[in-house]
Amino acid sequence: MTSDQLRRIEAVTDAGLAHLEVEELYIELLDRVRELLSVDTAAVLLLGPSKRYVEAVAARGLEEEVRQGVRIPLGRGFAGRIAAQKQPVVIEHVSHSDVLNPILRDKGIRSLLGVPLLCGGELVGVLHVGTLTPRRFADADVQLLQLVADRVALAAQATSSKAERTAANVLQRSLLPSDLPIVPGLEFAARYVPGGNGRVGGDWYDVIHLPSGWLCIVVGDVVGCGLPAAVTMGRLRSTVYAYVLESHDPADLLTRLDRQLQYFQPDVMATALCAMVEPSHDRMLISSAGHPPPIAAMADRSTAFVTLRNDLPLGVDGSRGRSTSTVAFPPGAAVGFYTDGLVERRGISLDVGLDRLRRAMFAGPPDSVCARVMLQLIGGETVRDDVALLVLRRSDGPSHEPLDITEPAVPSSLRTIRNATRQWLTGVGAEPDEIGDVLVAVGEACTNVIEHAYGPRGGSVSVHLTVETPHVVATVCDTGRWRPAHGRNRGRGVLLMKGLADEVRIERKDTGTEVLIRKALAGEGWR
Repeated sequence: MTSDQLRRIEAVTDAGLAHLEVEELYIELLDRVRELLSVDTAAVLLLGPSKRYVEAVAARGLEEEVRQGVRIPLGRGFAGRIAAQKQPVVIEHVSHSDVLNPILRDKGIRSLLGVPLLCGGELVGVLHVGTLTPRRFADADVQLLQLVADRVALAAQATSSKAERTAANVLQRSLLPSDLPIVPGLEFAARYVPGGNGRVGGDWYDVIHLPSGWLCIVVGDVVGCGLPAAVTMGRLRSTVYAYVLESHDPADLLTRLDRQLQYFQPDVMATALCAMVEPSHDRMLISSAGHPPPIAAMADRSTAFVTLRNDLPLGVDGSRGRSTSTVAFPPGAAVGFYTDGLVERRGISLDVGLDRLRRAMFAGPPDSVCARVMLQLIGGETVRDDVALLVLRRSDGPSHEPLDITEPAVPSSLRTIRNATRQWLTGVGAEPDEIGDVLVAVGEACTNVIEHAYGPRGGSVSVHLTVETPHVVATVCDTGRWRPAHGRNRGRGVLLMKGLADEVRIERKDTGTEVLIRKALAGEGWR
């Protein structure tokens, strides 16, 4: 090897290049290649997400390629041939049929040399150089350019993997619920642990408290890992939000998810489980699309996996019907929903993992349940697959935790306030007729806020419910300045409130109006 050859190799393998950011590395290597090979242009084109094009990401001498977003289909033109064949291509005399990129033609490029960017035999992109005068490239030139291409390919692959991991991690974390809803009479806790290989996947869970009072719980696992799985997970979650207001049937919801997945991503498969908890919390409806069954623990310390029909995963066969099972959810019971990363281990029977989960599960505070399950099944182990765990527990007695609601002061908010108030009153043990009285009184107070407290700009209405044994106390507040009533025979709402409650007190301030409603409860546990 001649001293000139050694100098050229050292110029493109300089250890100092390792400290450059990838974009800076591309430019530095392209500048050095232009000097060493005495060429006028040099460009890097990377394989796009669709795997059907190579797209210009860095260029020297023909910067327009990057500025104009040049992309070349595989198999067509100069760069497309290199990408499709994964072999170097030399063109000593460029003709119009040789190149697809009009920039090369317009600039008068006469000779071209290009090599593939390969990493582990897989195509990453193309590196090519060109001259404005005819040029015969020697074998040594090809070898030098391939050496540079290998370095560019490694940098591109490392950057792509890092960017994908970061994007997938951010996407998945942003799509997992940041906080679980507060529902009187129910308690929640959840855990999520990404797989130890550093690539997040498509495991997800969600809890959606609906205006109707129903509660939707969804747990799923998209087959695969990395950004594609996380993107699919995000689409499925968005689809759930789009359809969950239309139906309380879990089988119907999973059918819609399946239809969406098979149409837009026919090569993807996912498992999912959907549970809908009735407003009374006495029962839940469950449908499974190839997902592991929930584990239930009762107040008497018994545990068992929920028995239900396990239908096909999403993305397999949309013609097959789906079923919904009805499961009792008595006071004090806890139910655990999870993804297979919690119970599956390579080389160990799935039954072993399921039995460990059954023995770890108990009907206690959900945070304590999650802590015990993760300790018993994960411990100090680095999991290979993502793990999602969600525990739901029904309170074993009346809940006296206060309820706070703040909604826009518009008519559509009345339904949300009414449903939340009904659930809370049920949770504290109020009788049906007592619930009805309080609902009407609170509804009248909120309606008055909507009609009189604000002008065109609108505002908000806040409802606070608490227990002062033997009374429940509802406080309805606004921050507006009340307007006079319109029309005749108005103002009967206050009379109605006073007829339904034991005490109604209205206090108007510069900062708004506060209506206090006090109602004694006579049901069991309140006498």
